[in-house]
Amino acid sequence: MLTQTLVEKDARPAFRPYLVSVVSIRRLSPHFVRVTFTGELLDFFGTDRLDQRIKLMFPVEEGPHAGTLSDVGTHDEESVLRGEWYSIWRELPDEQRSPIRTYTVRAVRPELREIDVDMVVHEVGGGPASRWVARAVPGDELLIIGPDARSLSSAVGIDWQPGTATQQLLLGDETAAPAICSILETLPEGHTARAFIEVPTSADVLEPWLAPGASVTWLPRDGQPVGVLLEAALREWVAGNGDVIRPSLAASAQEVEEIDVDTQLLWDSPGAAPGAKFYSWIAGESAVIKTLRRFLVTETGIDRKRVAFMGYWRLGRAEGQ
Repeated sequence: MLTQTLVEKDARPAFRPYLVSVVSIRRLSPHFVRVTFTGELLDFFGTDRLDQRIKLMFPVEEGPHAGTLSDVGTHDEESVLRGEWYSIWRELPDEQRSPIRTYTVRAVRPELREIDVDMVVHEVGGGPASRWVARAVPGDELLIIGPDARSLSSAVGIDWQPGTATQQLLLGDETAAPAICSILETLPEGHTARAFIEVPTSADVLEPWLAPGASVTWLPRDGQPVGVLLEAALREWVAGNGDVIRPSLAASAQEVEEIDVDTQLLWDSPGAAPGAKFYSWIAGESAVIKTLRRFLVTETGIDRKRVAFMGYWRLGRAEGQ
């Protein structure tokens, strides 16, 4: 099998569709499920990881095409090299268009042609992903739109850009947990990362491996509103870490664009700030992230170029609405 150390990079598209099948499904907690996939071309799947976004394309759920996957040119290498999968998908009739959801790749084992994806599932009110994983069995197929290690742009979709910052703060809810855990596993030597992750219940507290210098506090809601515990944890951390954030304060008051999270995408991942020692990354429910951003940038005064914030989802809305 060809190893990625021998792969030469070129100008092909950063992402491509991979036809994969389920190897195993492991329930990590009441709301976390780890699905391991295999596929013929996964030895070329990008290994940058961190918080890199991927797309899962699920079988059509209803109508005459129920149970089928959209034909987006997966087996047409010329189409793949032109990066046409998305335009093909958009042009399909509604009844042939597979639902797509965004995830973070949790682990990549190119030598085994395997990847892991941790999925947040809900027994009640879940979408196509929750319904699919509830009945999935080994051998079931879907499409993954993911990075191609042979592309010069294989790191596209990574918002974690700390640059020279050696002191890092991460906050997120359950949807950001896979990304945060992946980042904490790869923390470079000499860096310090403090993470807070809010999850639905006490039974959803996980035990990921952490690199030296990384620490995580799990915040089980156990019935409390989304984001309440995260905001309290952030305010407490800032109050006790003035020496860490002081060098990263903006020289003057900053204007923060007002975002309507019901109609606009809340997303800003600034590139690495030269000379920065502190960096913060926050992701999760959009209204919560908006509140946390306002506290860090407007109230606390941290330079906005040192804060990445991503609204992964909106309470009461399916992805894409």
